[in-house]
Amino acid sequence: MTLPDHSDILIVQDNPLEVELLLRPLRQLAAGPVIAVARDGEEALDYLLARGPFRHRLGGSLPRLVLLDLKLPRVDGAEVVRALRASPRTTAVPVVILVPSNEPREVAQCYQAGANSCVRKPVEYAEFAAVIQSLGRYWLEVNETVTGAPAAQPTGQ
Repeated sequence: MTLPDHSDILIVQDNPLEVELLLRPLRQLAAGPVIAVARDGEEALDYLLARGPFRHRLGGSLPRLVLLDLKLPRVDGAEVVRALRASPRTTAVPVVILVPSNEPREVAQCYQAGANSCVRKPVEYAEFAAVIQSLGRYWLEVNETVTGAPAAQPTGQ
């Protein structure tokens, strides 16, 4: 699956089954969001920071929400958030990290890395779908964000 040049939501998840579980409730949102899927932390960073195969995205729009799994191959979720917060291009991109439990140490790690929110993934599908739809509605329909516009480029001095 190739990533589109524009997306409203970027899902970063390596498990295809979990990707499908996330896509179902998000596709039902009234906003009809464009959803992209990155399969690991490295691909997500390339996409968001417009590097490597995504260099052509430099100056382009950023997702209005990144739904990020904490445990990812190549670059884990906390490291992805740290890299996003370190870049002027992505510092304001809303990032929600999905964690399998409410382990206090993992939650603290997410917030220390710069996540906007840390959400435990419910086990029951109906509850999971409701939580994911609530996240999508909040971040796409209620929250005001600056990430829809291209990031300002620094000027030379």
